[in-house]
Amino acid sequence: MLAANSPPLLPSMAVLTLRSLPRGHGAPTLRLRPHQIIPPMNDHQLLRYSRHILLDEIGIEGQARLLAARVLVIGAGGLGSPAAMYLAASGVGRITLVDDDDVDLTNLQRQVMHTTGRIGTPKVESGRVALREINPEVTVTPLCERATGERLRELVQQASVVLDCSDNFATRHAVNRACVAAGVPLVAGAAIRFDGQLSVFDMRRADCPCYACVFPEDSGFEDVACSTMGVFAPLVGIVGAVQAAEALKLIVGIGTPLAGRLLMLDARAMEWTEIRAARNPACPVCAERPAHA
Repeated sequence: MLAANSPPLLPSMAVLTLRSLPRGHGAPTLRLRPHQIIPPMNDHQLLRYSRHILLDEIGIEGQARLLAARVLVIGAGGLGSPAAMYLAASGVGRITLVDDDDVDLTNLQRQVMHTTGRIGTPKVESGRVALREINPEVTVTPLCERATGERLRELVQQASVVLDCSDNFATRHAVNRACVAAGVPLVAGAAIRFDGQLSVFDMRRADCPCYACVFPEDSGFEDVACSTMGVFAPLVGIVGAVQAAEALKLIVGIGTPLAGRLLMLDARAMEWTEIRAARNPACPVCAERPAHA
């Protein structure tokens, strides 16, 4: 658990109303959109992704789904860096990076997608270079902007999965609202000091909470920043990598996702704690959300 003097990463870290969520829910396979036609893999791709293909749970069909997927990554910093790099390496066909910040020297301690030579470059452009070097077959769309309102909703609607790698509550809640409206799964992560959190909010499942169910907007907590509180460098790598893993599982439709489970890491002791929570029937964001197949 968090040390007594650690600030909450997310609004409801200190006070969380728990509800039971039935165990045993596997990950439903994401329904492909009309533009996501699965193309046949060539010999080069079969070799590149052979270690995935060897896994019975993934195989050729699962890898083909990754190639056809579109993932939206909000934030190209500490969490977005490892998440995007693993998504690209794994063969996710289209990755959209959204961030309005530039690479700064202070970022390089933990934001592994960026380099000294790209200081001053927009993070999304630096990320595009890094991801293309990892896997030139991936289409990377860099958006140097703070997407909000209708623009954010449009980007979410185009995605197979959304990764929230942002660092403030306002963005997290805005992304959540857009995912609820579009019925798109959200993989959210957070990290500060030595403490990390992540969960999956799968809007395709009637029993799954949204972000606001677990972390209400009116909780009253203030944002805490790495620039003032500090962050342990490998922590963001761990959380971001798990975010990528959850996204890949959702795309392929394997395993049991973190839906309805809040996973917390105390990196000082390297201890994981899990809290289970379910949908709040009175949630102002998702109480009347439409049923998405």
